[in-house]
Amino acid sequence: MISGEIKNQVNQTWNAFWTGGISNPLEVIEQMTYLLFIKRLDELHTAIEKKSNRLQVGIDNPIFPTGVNPYSKAGRSYEMLRWSKFINTDASTMYEIVSEEVFPFIKNLQDNGSTYSTHMKDARFTIPKPALLAKVVDMLDSIPMDDRDTKGDLYEFMLGKIASAGQNGQFRTPRHIIRMMVELTAPEPNDIICDPACGTAGFLVSAAEYLRNNHPEIFIDEKALKKFNRETFNGFDFDSTMLRIGSMNMLLHGIENPDIQNRDSLSQSHSEIEEVYTLILANPPFAGSLDYESCSKDLLQVVKTKKTELLFVALFLRLLKTGGRAAVIVPDGVLFGSSKAHKTLRKILVEDQKLDGIISMPSGVFKPYAGVSTGILLFTKTNSGGTDNVWFYDMQADGYSLDDKRNELDGKKHENNNIPDIINRWNNRKDEKERKRTDQSFFVSKHEIAENGYDLSINRYKEIVYDEVEYDSPHKIIEDLKALEEEIVKGLNALGEILK
Repeated sequence: MISGEIKNQVNQTWNAFWTGGISNPLEVIEQMTYLLFIKRLDELHTAIEKKSNRLQVGIDNPIFPTGVNPYSKAGRSYEMLRWSKFINTDASTMYEIVSEEVFPFIKNLQDNGSTYSTHMKDARFTIPKPALLAKVVDMLDSIPMDDRDTKGDLYEFMLGKIASAGQNGQFRTPRHIIRMMVELTAPEPNDIICDPACGTAGFLVSAAEYLRNNHPEIFIDEKALKKFNRETFNGFDFDSTMLRIGSMNMLLHGIENPDIQNRDSLSQSHSEIEEVYTLILANPPFAGSLDYESCSKDLLQVVKTKKTELLFVALFLRLLKTGGRAAVIVPDGVLFGSSKAHKTLRKILVEDQKLDGIISMPSGVFKPYAGVSTGILLFTKTNSGGTDNVWFYDMQADGYSLDDKRNELDGKKHENNNIPDIINRWNNRKDEKERKRTDQSFFVSKHEIAENGYDLSINRYKEIVYDEVEYDSPHKIIEDLKALEEEIVKGLNALGEILK
């Protein structure tokens, strides 16, 4: 965890951006991302130099070449583009170097197809004043960035401001919900993981942390480590800003070169990608719709609809290998919608695949920027059925208040946080068979779900027991009212005597 002092530095810098005229939280994070990337280039070049000096050999592909930088009007060398060099100049000179020389350099950087350099091609420098740039550079330079956890936590802290700002319509999935979904799917070293709507790459980062904590053997095997850094994590998004932010988030969490691509996942142009991944973790866009002409034809064959939330579930089925599993967030309408498309998709999940579980989440999970009710679908692609009993859980608390403030509560109390119970019951589902429909979790048979038109709403199956309330007889109630009335009359008479 980053210290309170570092958080204060970030908050002060954030406020400086706002007073400097940059109030869009995504733009603030984007500008910081560029600077972190520039700092990272210098760190990589320094490591190459040290290796070169140690082995007494030349540098074949230096990040910063020797000679004069063609982007420099002042005739400066490439060496001055390095973080460790320009940080020692005055604010005006630093501003000139970064805006006029460093940015053209990173936009044209060809780092062997690196994820990070690829997404820097349309980078825009928008920091308005030299003093603000100097303050941000000093802040980033003062933070101990050698530690992966510190770098990752710092970036996550900055990303959290997207939610607190309440702007841009960005649905940043709460990190504790992401961690729960990762725990439920328990990634393995041989998994190929994908988020087709990756945004800031929170699901991929959390999956990487899970593998680090539970499978340390990856990092002592050269082949496994190479797979971890280059093949395990895959993400798509069509927002170039989010791609840069997501890529940097992965980098700062120690994943060297994940496959983060600019791709409209639902479009026809990417319809050839199928049965590639073994695990999908996602929170796809909810309230959107597409024209039939712009949507992949094979998805429309599965479910003919314009609703993106349904098309994404069909996409997950296409992308997964047989035996692959998924944990995805969907709006409640997917679970009980009455349209033909809704029913068709649910029938496919129940009859053709293996629907493992449904977790109903409270509507406040996505506050302050959305109050929509959502659920988590947990399923395995089989293409041959396999659904027997579907596990349902009625989540009523996630460890935070369900209002716009989302204050953290005492997570040790079950009534404040159901997440530990969800994970425990999921991992011990064989013991759930005897639970009654009045409990928070229970099983529903495939046969019963089919009889109910494949309705997957937990309210369809949950039984609520109301406490019996005994009321007095009407005769006694009347007598009590008469007695009360007599007391009122006496009181009024006494008050009248006093006022005479």
